[in-house]
Amino acid sequence: MKVIPFKIPKASQDFIRYQVDNQPYFYDKLHQHPEMQLSLVLEGEGRLIGGDYIGRFAPGDVFLLGHDVPHVFRSDEKYYAPNQPARSHAIFVFIDLKALTGGLHDITELQEVKRFCEQVTGCYQVQGPAQVEITRQVQAIEHETGLGRLLGVLHIIEQLMQPGAMRCLNVTDQMRNLSEREVKRMQQVLNFLMAHSHRAITLEEVAAVANMSREAFCRFFKERTRKTYVRYLHELRLTNACQLLLHTNQTVASVADTCGFANLSHFNRVFFKIIGTTPSSYRRG
Repeated sequence: MKVIPFKIPKASQDFIRYQVDNQPYFYDKLHQHPEMQLSLVLEGEGRLIGGDYIGRFAPGDVFLLGHDVPHVFRSDEKYYAPNQPARSHAIFVFIDLKALTGGLHDITELQEVKRFCEQVTGCYQVQGPAQVEITRQVQAIEHETGLGRLLGVLHIIEQLMQPGAMRCLNVTDQMRNLSEREVKRMQQVLNFLMAHSHRAITLEEVAAVANMSREAFCRFFKERTRKTYVRYLHELRLTNACQLLLHTNQTVASVADTCGFANLSHFNRVFFKIIGTTPSSYRRG
């Protein structure tokens, strides 16, 4: 289970890297890179982890990730089944502020762009009119090259800078600029939690995955996510629970059991505390 940091395949002076992924499932390892990343999901559903955020992604979603933010677009399990027809299709635009070197970097008109990119330190969802316009622009620049693509990306950044264009999904930006060893350890822990969140997991188990004592693991996890391990596991389970409530006919009790909660009353308490409503009300919309 190696990784990371992740190297974006581009020339060192490229400001933009445009990448289209169209495959059964997305790259599923937690990783980070020094480029800012704009992601437009065209097909596929799954779980997005970006810094301390855990949530869902679906077709039409647009996300912006700051530089060096650990993240993964983890496709749902159905996409891993052999010979299944569903696809995971997205466009990723990587923006490298460091490529704007020398005199170009100091041009007055680009200072707003520079400041904006430096202030993007977490995981954001693009919303409202900006989502519609940026979706159009991201697809339009696929066939542009050189100056045309540069101008297109600068226009996208201009849209992102508008008030209300983005919603920050993180509680804190603490989980960024992790060392390679820290990212590898977090990757092992998160992969384990995603694979086993449907069942009871003891603190000793997950601490052993990180090769740490219980106490050391709890400190390590909270210092980097600003959430307790228990809170994080609850959020992970609830992303699955919300999907099942909306897209299946399973009873609430069955959803609770499927997602790893000990009993229905515990599920109801955790759901209300984190989501802000009851599972039944959430299902009704």
